[in-house]
Amino acid sequence: MNILITGGAGYIGTELIYRLAEISEVENIIVYDNLSRSNFNLFIGHKPVAGKVQFVHGEILDSRRLRKALKNIDVVFHLAAKVTTPFANTDGHIYEQTNHWGTAELTYALEESNIKKLIFLSTTGVYGNTKQLANESTLPEPDSFYSISKLRAEQHVKRLSEKINTLIIRLGNVYGYSKSMRFDAVINRFMFDAHFTNRITINGSGNQHRSFIHIDKTTEVLARLIQKEIPDGTYNLTDKTLSILDIAEVMKNIYPELESFFINQNYTGPNLEVERHSALINYVNLPESNLEDELLIFKGKFTFYSA
Repeated sequence: MNILITGGAGYIGTELIYRLAEISEVENIIVYDNLSRSNFNLFIGHKPVAGKVQFVHGEILDSRRLRKALKNIDVVFHLAAKVTTPFANTDGHIYEQTNHWGTAELTYALEESNIKKLIFLSTTGVYGNTKQLANESTLPEPDSFYSISKLRAEQHVKRLSEKINTLIIRLGNVYGYSKSMRFDAVINRFMFDAHFTNRITINGSGNQHRSFIHIDKTTEVLARLIQKEIPDGTYNLTDKTLSILDIAEVMKNIYPELESFFINQNYTGPNLEVERHSALINYVNLPESNLEDELLIFKGKFTFYSA
C-alpha cells in the first residue's frame, strides 16, 4: 500500500507517519508539504521510518506537482491546512486559498488518479457555537474564516464519493506531545506556560467548552482507517468535552502552585460541544483515557524547568 500525506510534516502528520510506518501493509509513504511552518522535526531523529518515507516539497495549489506525486498512490490523507489558533478570524484570504481552493485543486487531481481512498481532516469547528451536543446530523453553522473554509473544502471532497472511498473526519481540538509541536493550541499552550512560568492566562470567563482529543488517539484512529471498510461519509472524531476551567483545574493537580490570570472576564466566548460516540466508533474503537495522566506524560517531555 502506497500512501500520500499532504501536510505530512506538521503536528498531526509527523505522528501519523510514525504510526503508519509500523503497519506491514504500508510500503511507501510520501510526505507532501510546503514547510510553511518551518517545522523540520520530522526529518531528524532515529524513528524507524527509513526506507518507507519520501519527501516532496510542494504547494497544495501546485496541480502539476500534485498529479506527479499521486502516481501509484492507493490512499491519500489530506492534512494540509492553514491553522492559526486562536486567530481563526483574521486574514480570510489565506484560509480560502489554502483550505478551500487547495482542497479543490487536490480533488481535481484525484479525479484523474487511481487512488482507492481519501481521508480528509476537517474540523468540528464547522458546527459553530453549539447550544447542545453536536453530532454528524447537526447542521453546520461555521463562524470563523477557518471553519468556513473547511466546510467549503468538504463540498469538494464529497464530489469524489462516486469514484473514491471518501471519509471526511471532523476533528476536535488536538493536544499532546509531538516532535512537531503546536503551542498555539490551548492545552499545549497552557502546558508550556504552566511548566515555564507557573501561570496561565484565560481569555473570558473560562466556562466556554471545547471538544478535545489526544494526538496519540487521533493518529491511532486515522491509521486504522486504512485497514477498515468504512462507508463514504462525514464522521466526527473527538474524545473529551471540557471547559477552560476544567482544564485549568486538572493542571493545578500537576502544577500545584499554578496561577490563573483572567482577561476579558465578561467575555463568554463561543461554545462547542460534540458527542464522543460518533458514527465512526461503529468501525474503530476509541479507548478511554484520563486527561491528568496524559498531561503528566506531556510534562515528562519537557527537557528542563524554568528557574
